[in-house]
Amino acid sequence: MSMQHDSEFVIETRNLTKEFLGFVAVKNVNLKVRRHAIHAIIGPNGAGKSTCFNLITKFHAPTSGHIFFNGQDVTHFTPPHIARAGVVRSFQISAVFPHMTVLENVRIGLQRGAVNSFNFWSSDRSLSVLNERCMQALHEVGLEEFADELAVNLPYGRKRALEIATTLVTDPEVMLLDEPTQGMGHEDVERVTSLIKKVSAGRTIVMVEHNMKVVAKIADTISVLQRGEVIAEGDYATVSNNPQVMEAYMGSADTELAGH
Repeated sequence: MSMQHDSEFVIETRNLTKEFLGFVAVKNVNLKVRRHAIHAIIGPNGAGKSTCFNLITKFHAPTSGHIFFNGQDVTHFTPPHIARAGVVRSFQISAVFPHMTVLENVRIGLQRGAVNSFNFWSSDRSLSVLNERCMQALHEVGLEEFADELAVNLPYGRKRALEIATTLVTDPEVMLLDEPTQGMGHEDVERVTSLIKKVSAGRTIVMVEHNMKVVAKIADTISVLQRGEVIAEGDYATVSNNPQVMEAYMGSADTELAGH
């Protein structure tokens, strides 16, 4: 399992700011992601959620400000460097291999994550060790029986579960999930929400999410962004009763806050 660290916060951003051609997408964002918590980033369309997410995963470089991982300044790390440190982003299944089996997809995820520490290509013996670890990850997400199925044939909700399995297999300290329930029907949303809760045991999860029911159910801390700034933070009860948050969501096509 991951190394233990003293710091209470596994990820911290200080005055994180990103400008695109004069447009400030993220402005002075200070996030503190508590160890072994599920931290959700929410907000209306155009609030800067995805940009914030891309900054944390190093897919954008900040214009100014700093990012810390376990107390270490990682502002200038590259995406592979941050992944090796234990911060792994879950990519949508379109970035995986549709015409390979479920098991093969997870195995590629593991080989990609392990390429700097082991040479898993060397023998049949190491391949069977690899398959064992992959099957364990598939078991964790309830996809064991689909191991030999082509990824393209999976229903949508199970594709998202596969995406989580390919992230999980490297045993990351932090999992970053971008809109994990987007485009799903009710049954799939329930399944994936339960799955995220299950795999969060002993690790930290940062997720960008639109669905308020999901956030209400599993997020320990919620940061609400509007126009690139954090306007509220806390548990669901705190943010959903915040007048500024209610106003930000009024008339928003995303969702309503009340009634959940």
